[in-house]
Amino acid sequence: MIKCDAITGLILAGGRASRMDYLDKGLQLLDEKPLVQHVAERLAPQVSTVIISANRNQEHYQNFAQSVVSDQDPNFAGPLAGMVSAWEHCDTDYLLTVPCDSPFLPLDLATRLAQAISATGGTALAAIAVTRSAEENTQAQIHPVFNLMHRDAAPILRQFVANGGNRVRVFFESIQAQQVHFDHAIAFTNINTQHDLLRYSGIGMSDVTARYDTNLAGQNGDDSYVNDATQRT
Repeated sequence: MIKCDAITGLILAGGRASRMDYLDKGLQLLDEKPLVQHVAERLAPQVSTVIISANRNQEHYQNFAQSVVSDQDPNFAGPLAGMVSAWEHCDTDYLLTVPCDSPFLPLDLATRLAQAISATGGTALAAIAVTRSAEENTQAQIHPVFNLMHRDAAPILRQFVANGGNRVRVFFESIQAQQVHFDHAIAFTNINTQHDLLRYSGIGMSDVTARYDTNLAGQNGDDSYVNDATQRT
């Protein structure tokens, strides 16, 4: 089994945030707390250390992680560019990536993705989160920005990006990442706009914990959550 101390956590906060009026999304307040802080507090117990990928306001992001890295390309090149930079500062065998705008991310994200990789005998290079609508026979929604990646995938990722690749889903499909199904879509909800900040204000972590987190550990089979993962947060 992959242990916590073998995983570095990466929070992607390096995008333009066009839907947030180009404000630095990770630093916008939800219930008087920056989005990135909500994410870091839920991610940190699952990993050995936390890195934030940020291309502006790096000094502010230092308050929420052990280190902050920036893209080698200064033109907001996308989530994969953030992952490439993070690998340059990652000392563990695994990198667990999440976006800065998903304050309700599952507390067992690392465990579930690690179990999927371990179930392959360690041959899988990555695992990604997938959710499914409550309606039967609906197509699963893939959330590849929520991923656990082995170090052996890093050179493949670098080459993919060097060749002009920038779509997260395409990359993880190319390395045949394991899909892990989660329930309860709120855990992967993105806060993309000022309206979203108002909409999700007042839900509170205690409500999420009571309604969702307590149902995760004992579930068997499919589980699911929600995120638009092809664009940088």
